[in-house]
Amino acid sequence: MTPIPSIESLQDMLRERNYIADRGLATSIFLAYKLNRPLFLEGEAGVGKTEVAKMMASILDTDLIRLQCYEGLDVHHAVYEWNYTRQMLNIRLTEARGEKISEADLFSPEYLLKRPLLQAIEHARDKPVVLLIDEVDRSDEEFEAFLLEVLSDFQITIPEIGTIEARHIPFVVITSNRTREVHDALKRRCLYYWIDYPTFEKELQIVRAKVPEAPEKLSRQITAFIQELRREDLYKIPGVAETLDWTSALVALNQRALDPQIVEDTLGVLLKYQDDVEKVNGPTVRALLDRAMLDTR
Repeated sequence: MTPIPSIESLQDMLRERNYIADRGLATSIFLAYKLNRPLFLEGEAGVGKTEVAKMMASILDTDLIRLQCYEGLDVHHAVYEWNYTRQMLNIRLTEARGEKISEADLFSPEYLLKRPLLQAIEHARDKPVVLLIDEVDRSDEEFEAFLLEVLSDFQITIPEIGTIEARHIPFVVITSNRTREVHDALKRRCLYYWIDYPTFEKELQIVRAKVPEAPEKLSRQITAFIQELRREDLYKIPGVAETLDWTSALVALNQRALDPQIVEDTLGVLLKYQDDVEKVNGPTVRALLDRAMLDTR
């Protein structure tokens, strides 16, 4: 596994992978790595929280195991469940041969469906892995309580088999879009960092790194326009992900500079709600463009 000797070297490693991290974020990632603590990243959608886990898997040259959270997520979908279909088939085949089958045969590892948390702990018996628990705020409080227990011991007990324990503590990244407040007990178990929308200079660096084929003038205008757009009273403010999507779309259209018509034609790349599109269309687009042009002079 690739060692990370310092915060500065971590920033360089991230930059080599086209991820621009400021000092505060890099410090939190580095401390989580050094202290073997989960990293809790909170912020609006599209600001680069999930990418941190992907970048760390690349830097550490290890596997990324992702648990996507959702309402109603339970232990069976997060940890493990038994393959009842295979078990029933085996019972019928055994009975057809006139043989007997024991409970131990039915509840053996070959019939176990391993979900992300169990996969992470099993993989970590050989080497550390990166475990991404994405959008934990979408799960229920009951699952949060179970997750807290797993993160405390990094072991899972399966009654029919026994306890499976990680030999190496995974590098854990937990993300939240703050659609609801996550319980303090889980946050206290982690190192915390809020990823905010980037400044103009940082977002311009991200655009240059991720879409290097975009003309410099266009990149600056896009970044300035997005910065102005985020000041509007919108239902869903576009994140960095939308900035990159919009830049790629404009490059695909061979656009070299912004104008009102191309902005209105491509607003669906930036805004995902019709109310927001209607609010921005027309005079607002022109006003935003005027302010963006002033910002890039």
